[in-house]
Amino acid sequence: MSDELWKAYAHGWSAAMSEGGTFVPHVLLRTASSLGLSDTDVMIMLQLMSYSAAEGTEFPTMEQLAERLGSSPRVVGERISRLVKDGYLSIDDYVDSNTGMQAERYNWSGWMMRAAERAAEDRRSAKRSSPSERNQAIPITSKRKPASDLFSVFEQEFGRLLSPYECESIGAWLDEDRYTEEIILFALKEAVFAGKLSLKYIDRILLEWARNRVTNVDEARAHSEKFYGGRS
Repeated sequence: MSDELWKAYAHGWSAAMSEGGTFVPHVLLRTASSLGLSDTDVMIMLQLMSYSAAEGTEFPTMEQLAERLGSSPRVVGERISRLVKDGYLSIDDYVDSNTGMQAERYNWSGWMMRAAERAAEDRRSAKRSSPSERNQAIPITSKRKPASDLFSVFEQEFGRLLSPYECESIGAWLDEDRYTEEIILFALKEAVFAGKLSLKYIDRILLEWARNRVTNVDEARAHSEKFYGGRS
């Protein structure tokens, strides 16, 4: 390739990339098939993300989506209706800051939550199938609530939806680190008390308790009282 052609090629790529992009968490693509989503379903939701991120269009028409997908507005409308019914998409009302008027926008947080829960379940199943893990003693046994309940508590305290990465991190605490939900929720409470609401801070709390062989809430409370008492 000549220098002139190479420069033209590089310039073209630079111009294309300057238009921006759409970040797609890997977990969304990895779990799509197991969630029963078709390629068309995935592409519709990715196009909705693209419209929002790159063009500021929060509620594209069926015709706009159909043109990009090489489909018909009827087919796209049917698929979106199904995605809304199944909880992968929702339509939110909001006030447009530019016009001051009521408007609608698509919300795909349902897809993110379902994908994160499936990834956590897949990880849990993989752990169960491992002979070494089956023989490994779990420090505490407790009545498990659905993972979505735990996520909901975090979302309530954070005041927002969790990202797929955050959902996977919480799932890893349960399935890889073997922390109980009670311990995780108590660590969340400690983070709220300290005014440091972040998963990184909560992870440090859990790691500190693990190092000190703290295995239940009573021990965690005693450890925290000793820690804060020593600082006063």
